[in-house]
Amino acid sequence: MDLDYSPDERAFREQVRAFVGANLPPALSAKVHGGKRLTRDDYLSWHRILARQGWVAPGWPKEHGGPGWTAVQQQIFDDECAAAGAPRILPFGVRMVAPVIMRFGNAAQKAHFLPRILSGEDWWCQGYSEPGAGSDLASLKMRAERKGDHYVVNGQKTWNTLGQYADWIFVLARTATEGRPQEGISFLLVDMKTPGITVRPIRMLDGEHEINEVWFEDVKVPLANLVGEENKGWTCAKFLLGHERTGIAGVGPCKRELKHLKEFARAERASGRPLIEDARFRDRIAQVEIELMALEVTNLRVLSAEGEKRAPGPEASILKIRGTEIQQTLSELKMQALGAYGIPYVPEALDGGWDGDPVGEDYAAPVTGHYFNMRKTSIYGGSNEIQKNIIAQMILGL
Repeated sequence: MDLDYSPDERAFREQVRAFVGANLPPALSAKVHGGKRLTRDDYLSWHRILARQGWVAPGWPKEHGGPGWTAVQQQIFDDECAAAGAPRILPFGVRMVAPVIMRFGNAAQKAHFLPRILSGEDWWCQGYSEPGAGSDLASLKMRAERKGDHYVVNGQKTWNTLGQYADWIFVLARTATEGRPQEGISFLLVDMKTPGITVRPIRMLDGEHEINEVWFEDVKVPLANLVGEENKGWTCAKFLLGHERTGIAGVGPCKRELKHLKEFARAERASGRPLIEDARFRDRIAQVEIELMALEVTNLRVLSAEGEKRAPGPEASILKIRGTEIQQTLSELKMQALGAYGIPYVPEALDGGWDGDPVGEDYAAPVTGHYFNMRKTSIYGGSNEIQKNIIAQMILGL
């Protein structure tokens, strides 16, 4: 593999960098770089800027409105957006449900939903995990009973990210009870405004309302919103999880966090000696940087497979494991770099425009909350322990 960028790829990087520099609002970039709390409008404003340029869905083929970029172009785009301080494009629509609709949906579903995902008109969220079915997703209990021209859905979903903002949710529901647990599951698209849906917040370690539990009580879902075949939703579920785990790797944001970590480590400390001069700490930074470089190469391999219209395979589990471990390590090293200033947590300091007295340097305020938030990454999308089982069975043949 040639790891040097070609002249065309270097020109593409300059094109992306120029566009992002000219169109990313400085106030939004400052919020991202400063670890501030992002609003619904923050996410949507950047989504719509990219949508107008035709760049909001880097992995989509041209026939569905994507740019048709190569794997390298996708990685360059993610790098430049992250480095500039752009908010991430939320994955639930663009990277998760959209590929499922492209692969398994009918013509009417593609014509209706894909343009609305591209434009940002519909905000999507995920309905997979349940209180008794997380990593063991096949044991889910939510029922969808077919009655005439619709399903009646009852049950509960949990660990639902940003569902308080969502217009639509994609859910796995049990439509039959015979056979293996993976059988009898269907993939449904549900309008969040449908009567009978209740969203209740779950407060995380950092005190933020990022996730929810969602209750369904006699929720009517049209048969037209079934994706693929009834009772064959497990195939859709696995396909979607491959795309989700690829996106979790977060190479671009990790590069941005690594840059911030180095800035922290070079800052003068009370002792007058920057932490970067400590050989053991410097070695830990070097180790995580090497791991991130290896992750980037693996990520390119997986993106290349997607470009050849192959679903992400078990190698997506490698991305999920290493990506989340790197994210957690970076947050831990930033806490160490701050020393005593990393102990207090001031949630109010995450609001844009907050003018209270900082604890230590201004940049210290969000670090503790970010550390708390990163504890979840090795669990969602299928816990890292489950991913190791997948690798053992499907790659190593154990």
